[in-house]
Amino acid sequence: MTLDDELEPTVLTVDRSGERLDKWLTAALPEQSRSVIQRWIEGRRVTIAGSIVKASYRVQARDVVQIDIPPVAPATLEPEDIPLTIVYEDADVILVDKPAGLVVHPAPGHPSGTLVNAILFHVPDLAGIGGEVRPGIVHRLDKDTSGLVLVAKNEKALRELQRQFKERLVHKVYLALLDGILTPRQGTIEAPIGRDPRNRQRMAVITGQESKHARPAVTHYRVRDYYNGFTLVEAEPHTGRTHQIRVHFQFIGFPLLADAIYGHRKPRLACPRHFLHAHILGFQRPSDGVYVECTSPLPADLQAVLDTLAA
Repeated sequence: MTLDDELEPTVLTVDRSGERLDKWLTAALPEQSRSVIQRWIEGRRVTIAGSIVKASYRVQARDVVQIDIPPVAPATLEPEDIPLTIVYEDADVILVDKPAGLVVHPAPGHPSGTLVNAILFHVPDLAGIGGEVRPGIVHRLDKDTSGLVLVAKNEKALRELQRQFKERLVHKVYLALLDGILTPRQGTIEAPIGRDPRNRQRMAVITGQESKHARPAVTHYRVRDYYNGFTLVEAEPHTGRTHQIRVHFQFIGFPLLADAIYGHRKPRLACPRHFLHAHILGFQRPSDGVYVECTSPLPADLQAVLDTLAA
């Protein structure tokens, strides 16, 4: 790709009326900041029914929004001195406790300031492992999801960790706060996930004739506690579909608190981001197969929400 190449336009269908265009797009494209989206609008990259619109335009249900997202420049990644919380590290892997708000790897609108840039500063030899844009990345978390991310430091380790993820040998536990009282206290959600046919930027449980375009998805859960109309669960995704936990709990009627994409439009409780944290990650060390498991405590912003509920 050259600097002049364009990505395929992104087409979204508006699902509700009355919101400012820039605000609606920020919710629909969680990997992008509102300031980036406003620059796209100002740069005439966003149209509705073929017409240029302003950021203040109030969207209407069933509006079709087209965004010509500029490509990421293919320049070499630059190491950046971004603070990292390293939970575990050896010659093959590094396990980082990612804060909310940090994008894992460069993407349109986020060419720098990512976890990859930070790790390149810490591990200069990482460049080129597994690809130019995502060196060493085995899996990822959404920008506003906090918690444990595993990164390979060499090609051999990358291939081994990719095998473990593919064969579902990696143990992952997330903490999620759900809107509502979920029963029973333990269960499994098994429902195929694919691109939402009404909004290609979202994922959804796909059933019926369209299910052939979806992939099997399984999430186990266990209730940890109940809080005045909310449920704190430990969620274990057996598969690794995009937005799997968020989509599955929405599907059964218990969306994550403050989930701008899959949750209630007006959350019943203030929360700075969707309540989802990668709490436990366990894997077999590539060097000798020894099982390593690490835990990340609930960060202060999410713990404050629980404290408010428990007060």
